[in-house]
Amino acid sequence: MHMPPQLHQNAILAGQVRERLNPAGWPLRPGAFPEGTALVGGAVRDALLNRLGPRPDLDLVVSGDAIGFAKDASRRWGGTCVVLDADHGIARLVIQGWTIDLASQEGGCLEADLRRRDFTVNAIALPLGEGASLVDPTGGLDHLQRGQLVAVQEANLVADPLRLLRGLRLASELGFELEPQSQVWIEHHAALLGNVAGERVLAELEKLAAAPGGHRGLQACQTMGLLKPWGADPLAQTSLQELSEPNARARGLGNEELAWALPLARLAALFGREALDGLRSSRRLQQRCHALRHWQTAGPSGQLSETDQLRLHQELEADLPALLLFWHEASAQAALDRWRDPADPLFHPRPPVDGKALQDHLALKPSRQVGELLHHLTLERAFGRLPAAPETSPEGMAQVWDCAKRWGRGKFPEKAP
Repeated sequence: MHMPPQLHQNAILAGQVRERLNPAGWPLRPGAFPEGTALVGGAVRDALLNRLGPRPDLDLVVSGDAIGFAKDASRRWGGTCVVLDADHGIARLVIQGWTIDLASQEGGCLEADLRRRDFTVNAIALPLGEGASLVDPTGGLDHLQRGQLVAVQEANLVADPLRLLRGLRLASELGFELEPQSQVWIEHHAALLGNVAGERVLAELEKLAAAPGGHRGLQACQTMGLLKPWGADPLAQTSLQELSEPNARARGLGNEELAWALPLARLAALFGREALDGLRSSRRLQQRCHALRHWQTAGPSGQLSETDQLRLHQELEADLPALLLFWHEASAQAALDRWRDPADPLFHPRPPVDGKALQDHLALKPSRQVGELLHHLTLERAFGRLPAAPETSPEGMAQVWDCAKRWGRGKFPEKAP
């Protein structure tokens, strides 16, 4: 029997998707799943785009009880089952380093289930049955080929407003254009994002901030009003414009530094401590972004007093590359070279002695002044007035003790011997 051209093409693409996904390497082989199970979402999309990672997250639609199967699978083959949404029959199986999400099919058939999804490129399914063709009821294959992100329908975006933000995130990650009508829907319903749990919003924002074109995606979020309910800085547009990958490379950052410094700087440009608290971020992320926002306005460290320079490098010792994205190229590259040297006494400030050694040698009692003296010694070491590694020579340690005695004269309740 002659196969229609579109079905023939789908069958060829299905073979490519299977080859790239390599189901033989999954912790559960396709035959272990209930009959009628289909792979959907990001794994199918990324296989078609040939951008799969070594262990892609697998999203599967099951025609029966997905939660019951996930629990049974965890007992039979090991792993951990987590019920994600009991009302909608969604569970997660974590097994052998893989994440497998299973959802009970909605809508009576696979095509109907796919029509409930967010964007057409995520509404393509690969049934696990041998030789099955791709199922694409919304035209996602054509949109993939055209590099266009198209919402399945307006009601699907409203049903879960996080999808509004996910659209801009996916467009940035994939380098796709957002289809005009989809953009209108996202902008029209932007205020609904304020009804979504902060943790979910932050997770999408972190992914968007990490995308190569994430600065443009975050700017679009600002322009469309998506981040207004979450207290994003309305003045962030200019800062975000500077936070592109080419600008970061011009400041000397390498791949590993870019991977964490660029997303952090983008988030810091948008959100202060209070906004991040509303997004339920970790205290650590709030502190890092707060410090970046504070020192961004101060300018390159060479323009600061010695005390402020030391404070800057104490607060941003681990995160300095993110701050350098806001500096001029020459200043940033010079600072990055020093930051990469773990022995640099200013960029990695340490006191030349610890508090206990100080108390023992100078016969001091614990007090606030001991902390102040440690700070003074750290400052002297940072600016080269004490040897960088005094413990390597008696002469170096003698300089440290002499400096400590001079500073402490008249400041401690007990006179140093």
